[in-house]
Amino acid sequence: MSSNLSTAPLLNTILLYARNPAASAAFYRTHFGFDTSGEMIEGLIELNAPDGGTQLLIHQAVKSLRQGQACVKLMFSVRDVDGFKERSAQRGLAFGSTHQANGYRFANAKDPDGNSVAISSRAYRQPG
Repeated sequence: MSSNLSTAPLLNTILLYARNPAASAAFYRTHFGFDTSGEMIEGLIELNAPDGGTQLLIHQAVKSLRQGQACVKLMFSVRDVDGFKERSAQRGLAFGSTHQANGYRFANAKDPDGNSVAISSRAYRQPG
């Protein structure tokens, strides 16, 4: 199957619904280095990746939304999974066990609203 990459849409923004948008924005700023003013503008708090990567938008969740039930996991690429876990623990974020996969390692955690987040060295694995 061939695709024309010049016309393919670019996935560059993820919108997350949060019961407490300010707490969620602080979580992603503190633990993953996103830049944000923390200001709610037009119902959204905008967070930008420091390297120009994917943008996060935090939106106030309606009371009827069941948190942490979506089939989405935010995966953050890191070279040193265990080192990142140690630094995160010092800032109050505990990841679960480190898992070994096909040439890479990963670990899972949850954000303040129960959304799944993970760190993974998959992007840095060596072909082999």
